[in-house]
Amino acid sequence: MSAAADARQTGRRVEEVLDRLAATGDREACAAAEELVRVLMDFYGAGLARIVGQLGEAPLRPLLDDELVASLLALHDLHPEDVHTRISRALAAAAEPVEVLGFDEGTGVLRLRLESGGSGCGCGSAGGRQTLEDTLASFAPEVTRVETEQAAPQPALLQISARPPSPARVP
Repeated sequence: MSAAADARQTGRRVEEVLDRLAATGDREACAAAEELVRVLMDFYGAGLARIVGQLGEAPLRPLLDDELVASLLALHDLHPEDVHTRISRALAAAAEPVEVLGFDEGTGVLRLRLESGGSGCGCGSAGGRQTLEDTLASFAPEVTRVETEQAAPQPALLQISARPPSPARVP
């Protein structure tokens, strides 16, 4: 399992534990657990900020392609690249070429056009779309929703060639 997939699984497990606590109806325990998660996030974020501050931006460059590192840097607002660059980085990892139609920073909606009509990464399929959204979540958590449209189909090429001679014309 990749580190990014492991990080996503860990995030889901934290959410599941918080959901289980919420389901007990014990509001105090639920509030304490949520506060604990926030405090730990702040603690690890402060440590990561110190590391980034001490290292500077140049040593981070080789690490920015790593989904886990990119995710942690973006989560703690430490990523040196702007959101549009990070979106491009995530889409470059997609198996299928896509065209960015726009990103609304206010709503977090990313609009994409699938250039090859949906074959390839299968972004139109549930699995391919989930992979794309997971990658975007790692590199650009500002993206809250992805809207896709298919590229207009290319017209079929009509080939015109000389008509074969009819039997009556053959000498």
